[in-house]
Amino acid sequence: MKLSSCLLILTALATPLRGLAAASTELTEALRIIRAVGPEGQGNAAASRAWRDVLARNDAANLLPVLTAMDGANDYALNWLCVAVDGLVAQAAKAGRPLPLPELGKFLLETSHHATARRRAFELIRRGDPATAEKLLPGMLNDPSLEIRYDAVSQLLGQAQAALARTNQPGAILLWQQAMNFARGADQIDEIAKQLKTLGRPVNLQKHFAFLADWKIIGPFDNTGNVGFETSYPPELKLDFSAEYDGKKGKVRWQDYSTSHEYGMVDMNTPLGKLKGVLAYATTDFYSDRAQSVELRLGGKNSWKVWLNGKFLFGRDEYHTNTEIDQYVMPAQLQPGRNTILVKVCQNEEVQDWTNEWEFQLRVTDSLGTPISQVAANTNSNRN
Repeated sequence: MKLSSCLLILTALATPLRGLAAASTELTEALRIIRAVGPEGQGNAAASRAWRDVLARNDAANLLPVLTAMDGANDYALNWLCVAVDGLVAQAAKAGRPLPLPELGKFLLETSHHATARRRAFELIRRGDPATAEKLLPGMLNDPSLEIRYDAVSQLLGQAQAALARTNQPGAILLWQQAMNFARGADQIDEIAKQLKTLGRPVNLQKHFAFLADWKIIGPFDNTGNVGFETSYPPELKLDFSAEYDGKKGKVRWQDYSTSHEYGMVDMNTPLGKLKGVLAYATTDFYSDRAQSVELRLGGKNSWKVWLNGKFLFGRDEYHTNTEIDQYVMPAQLQPGRNTILVKVCQNEEVQDWTNEWEFQLRVTDSLGTPISQVAANTNSNRN
């Protein structure tokens, strides 16, 4: 069912309310004050007073201006605005007044609004009319809000399990395959892959996530006492694949490395050995058909830095944390044609078994985690 049809259902089922009037001058000013909060308590006292002003109106219709105020708000303001939403909802429940479900539905359909605000709107619709909320979900499988998309995929997973329970294996497979196309949460993708594998439909997760698998690697360089993170070794200054450098244990040269790990882990221990107090570099090219904004998404438990086309993007000097897919997200700008990615991965000197991992995974996506497709490399721009 299309979202527009569901909105008509929502409007019909909801208790009629007066049209949402433009926010009053006083409410607008209160929301401006809340949006002005910043780090280290900046503006909190004024925001507290403004928050009380919002609740003093005791009007559920003010939910829409408060949700709209989340557009472009910083994380500190978002916290205050979410608390204001909770307060208005609690007031309406205590007084037995309905929420403005049709207006919330219209707000939800306007995907330009902040993802947190739209998620709150959906939760309020589900609270006021669970049946209609369920009807909305199929139209949100490709929603820009990852949280709403997660709910829509969860609904599909439930339908797949129900089909399997009815011994409708072909139907279950189709539903899980559809869910795989839209899922962005790693936990959901793992669940779907396991189910499909059990049913004889294995999924190539490395290809599905589009982890970058083919690299050139050089190392080890010295990282004794963790000095390597801030030390600029030659690969940071210039990529010369014919060069030879002094490494920690002798001369080092670039070597080709491809990972077959299902989650795209580039394991430095494999080509370089299980070493401690060292670092290495890995580089690869990504070919884009146009200039475009993307995200480089990295997972790993070692200290690392990333460059794109010679420009430093981000780094994290921290060791042996948990590893998650898309653990670190770096906004970046691709240029048309070849784009060179350089990753520096450091290993410290701890000797416990759980500190042996010296690896990372990396992929290029849009803002929703959808992989960006590469184009064929221009043979005139291939590496030496």
